[in-house]
Amino acid sequence: MRKLKLQVQMSVDGFISSRNGEMDWMELNWSNDIKNYVSEILKEVDTILLGKNLAKGFIPHWAAIANDKNNPEQKAGVIYTQTPKIVFSKTLTKSEWENTTIENGDFVEKINALKNQSGSDLIVYGGGQFVSSLIKEKLIDELHLFINPSILGSGMPIFQDVDAIQKLNLVSSKHFNCGIIVLVYKPL
Repeated sequence: MRKLKLQVQMSVDGFISSRNGEMDWMELNWSNDIKNYVSEILKEVDTILLGKNLAKGFIPHWAAIANDKNNPEQKAGVIYTQTPKIVFSKTLTKSEWENTTIENGDFVEKINALKNQSGSDLIVYGGGQFVSSLIKEKLIDELHLFINPSILGSGMPIFQDVDAIQKLNLVSSKHFNCGIIVLVYKPL
C-alpha cells in the first residue's frame, strides 16, 4: 500500500503562513543537508497532491525554475515539474498546467483509492485548508514537519480542522545547518 507523506514548513508555534499569507518568515536559504533530505523523500514518491490555492503558486514557480539553466535549484524544478500532480479543487474543471490533473470528487475516496493502487508513495505539500482536512480525515501516513526558527503569534494553523485528539509516534528528528528542525511522525 502506498503511503501519503506530508512535507510542510511551519513556525515554532504551528503556523504555515502569517496573518496575511506572507511567507517571509521561512528559512529559504537551505543548507545542503536539508536539500539532500528532501531529495531522499522525493526518491520514494511518484505523485504530488496539492490543493488549488497552493497549486497556483507551486506549479508555475517550479516550472520557471526547471526552465532556468542558471538556477541552482533547476534539478529540483525538473523533478517537481515532471512528477505527476493531482490538484484537488471544487471550482477548477480543467488543468492549466502540464502533468497535472484536477480532481473534483470526494478527496477521501480518491486518496484512499490512490493509496491502494500500485506505485510509489504520494506526497502533499502545505496548503493549510487542504492539508488540515487530510489530517482531520487521518489520511496522512507520515508527517515531515519542517520547523523554522520563527514565532509568528498568529496566522494559518496547519491543524485548524482537527476536532479530535490524534496520537502520533515520533519516528525521527533532525537538525539542519540552516536552523530548521524536521520532526517525522506517524499516526498511532
